Amino acid sequence: MKNPALVKKYARAFAQAVADEREFAAVGADVRAFLEAFEAHAALQRAVVSPFVNARKRQAVLGEVLARLGTGPKAGRFLRLLQRHKRLGLLPEIVDALPEAWSERLGAVTYEVASAVPLTEAQRGRLARGLEASERRPVRLVPRIDPALLGGLALRKGHIVYDASVEGTLAALRERLGRGTQRSS
Repeated sequence: MKNPALVKKYARAFAQAVADEREFAAVGADVRAFLEAFEAHAALQRAVVSPFVNARKRQAVLGEVLARLGTGPKAGRFLRLLQRHKRLGLLPEIVDALPEAWSERLGAVTYEVASAVPLTEAQRGRLARGLEASERRPVRLVPRIDPALLGGLALRKGHIVYDASVEGTLAALRERLGRGTQRSS
């Protein structure tokens, strides 16, 4: 991630600016639609980001693109703010951070759950209930498939990783065995 502090700042500001789940989805869809166009066209990226293009011209190009995409006013203001502060380059990371920022606003904790195979609905439900009991507040799970895992789960909450995978268990065992042989020498 280019600048995690700024990404979080803008994602949180976005989450605070929307009124409810419906507006979050609608404004988020507009921002994602712009991001798709932005990533698909290098000329557009240069036109709205390049310091070699006059600031008024950059603003005009962005305005035209937003009009063609039918972008709503709130998403337009957000994208113009990013452009004005020279942060449009962070847009992919900001969009990725939006669900977590929204969960935080709602008081939920986000866990990224890595597993070797997709978890069933029942497994996700049991895991969420267990984490909610431990956190004492709602939990949002973001599942991810990691083919490198042989079995088990790896959970990430912010910068904290809970490794309940086969590899993690074996690594911990290897470390304990290594410490045991060092003491007996």
